[in-house]
Amino acid sequence: MRCLYQPLKGLVVVSLEQAVAAPLLSAKLCDAGARVIKIERDAGDFARGYDDAVHGLSSYFVWLNRGKESLVVDIKQREDAALLKRIVASADVFIQNLAPGAAVRAGFGSADLRARHPRLITVDISGYGERGPYSQMKAYDLLIQAETGLAQITGHPAGPGRVGVSISDIACGLTGYGAVLEALIERGRTGLGQGLEISLFAATADWINVPLLYFEGSGKTPQRVGLGHPSIAPYSAFATQDADQVIIAIQNEREWVQFCAAFLGEPGLAVDPRFSTNNARVAHRGDLDRHIGDAFANLTREQAIVRLQQANTAYGFVNDLAAVARHPALRRTEVATPGGPVNMICPPVINTAGDRLLGPVPALGQHTAAIQREFAVRSAASK
Repeated sequence: MRCLYQPLKGLVVVSLEQAVAAPLLSAKLCDAGARVIKIERDAGDFARGYDDAVHGLSSYFVWLNRGKESLVVDIKQREDAALLKRIVASADVFIQNLAPGAAVRAGFGSADLRARHPRLITVDISGYGERGPYSQMKAYDLLIQAETGLAQITGHPAGPGRVGVSISDIACGLTGYGAVLEALIERGRTGLGQGLEISLFAATADWINVPLLYFEGSGKTPQRVGLGHPSIAPYSAFATQDADQVIIAIQNEREWVQFCAAFLGEPGLAVDPRFSTNNARVAHRGDLDRHIGDAFANLTREQAIVRLQQANTAYGFVNDLAAVARHPALRRTEVATPGGPVNMICPPVINTAGDRLLGPVPALGQHTAAIQREFAVRSAASK
């Protein structure tokens, strides 16, 4: 029987969080064994109300809050603020993604917290950064997708599109997770915490490096090509005889030669001046895609798979969510929620040291009384 792997067991994380970016960061820490105390208002994290698809619970909230403890406080109230300060005094990491300036006004500014608790690692998550002309702007995922140019290069030629998940929030949360782990390693050497600032804009902009460098180097904006790649060809979706869509990806000239010979049965096409290099194929993408599309249209899904494997061509099918749920590569695990068990997708890393334990999703304020008792006793004992 495999053991549990909890490398962050014993660490305490206090997260004054809502929505997606900060909860994703703290969820990753929680999965790794840290104790995460989630601070919520009386109304709760507003992500609790995004939908009610999972036993009456929000799919977002179930995904992002497994294993956490829910503490309801009003940080504007003196007693609640004092309780939170006692908890932070024992914490290793403090995370907040409130509206710009709200944490400072409430007495939980990161610089002040680190001055009182030098080992504390603080994480401030914002939309556009703590300084600059956009610092006071409200920011949500789709707004950031638009502002960073991601939406402009995503979608169909007919118009910009949204990436189908909250990718700016996810980019920010995962970037923050890596930064916190780095800070914990550094604290192990120096004994000192750090202040980390992460914005949704900066995290997403980092992922825009390739299209921006391409634009500034060539003067051309990468074109929206739907299920295709703007600068590699063939790297597109094609419909089989039975209407399944398959994406093929040719990454180099050796693969192109193999594809022409083994899949298309046209070895001479590989040296056609229109298609003999990647740049030439991109320039003649319309002719190329029509030619390849005709070949796929005469094959069933199974016939296409056989030919693609013979050509050693990378391929994948455009699955709907029902197909993803049955995918042979998908790993699932059961997580308890207030509404009943949920079969969630496993965390992506398989570690030889052991398995992750994904704790239950908390009801709003489920741990408030217990945490109040714990830290009231600790406070009294310290006098």
